[in-house]
Amino acid sequence: MVEDAAQGVNSFYRSRALGLIGDLAAYSFHETKNYICGEGGTLCINRPEMVDRAEIIRDKGTNRRQFFRGLVDKYTWVAVGSSYVPSEICSAFLYAQLEMLEEIASRRRAIYQTYLHELAPLEVEGLLRLPCIPQDCQSNYHMFYVILPSRQQRDNLLEHLRQHDIHAVFHYIPLHRSPMGCTFGYKEGDLPITEDLSGRLLRLPFFYEITEVEQMRVVQEVTAAVRSPAFRHPVDTSVKES
Repeated sequence: MVEDAAQGVNSFYRSRALGLIGDLAAYSFHETKNYICGEGGTLCINRPEMVDRAEIIRDKGTNRRQFFRGLVDKYTWVAVGSSYVPSEICSAFLYAQLEMLEEIASRRRAIYQTYLHELAPLEVEGLLRLPCIPQDCQSNYHMFYVILPSRQQRDNLLEHLRQHDIHAVFHYIPLHRSPMGCTFGYKEGDLPITEDLSGRLLRLPFFYEITEVEQMRVVQEVTAAVRSPAFRHPVDTSVKES
């Protein structure tokens, strides 16, 4: 099993770190993640017999690592591979953040909890839904999202925030509805819950340096938008078949 733990660095499920659940797992250090080096990531190998093969793939298809350990008298190309070794500069940039692993997690937790506290009244009023972390999970607070009652209301809120120079995004198009996913025969309606939630989810600005003033401005504009009469009774502008 290959575990997609791209956003899961320093997250836990039932006290097990994400990245330790599958035979293999992948972390991402893309610029949008909690711990970054611009691009690239890490392959977590939880089956020792796979290590040698992974090293060959990483090192351009050579047995170079075995040579460095003195296991062979020379190294050469032995299989298919590519150049997956990160540069020393990128590694140093990342290492400094890993030294601050808990400090970064604590800061992101504070941002998350501020949003959760300030937006709670809107959930009580039934205007949106807030994220919920299950008791057996420990989050790394990668993002903060809200779920709106309808796609139209989500789009209206997104546009309202844009007009006030607040950058919010609606996350991803479901993979099965992407051009690549459609080549596998998926069609609209195959995963109705995924499709429904993807149309109603909105991610709020969430980054390490966000200030309390900036956060409260986001909360203020979200609150103003969802409490407006136009939001409660949106006009459906979608084109319908005759």
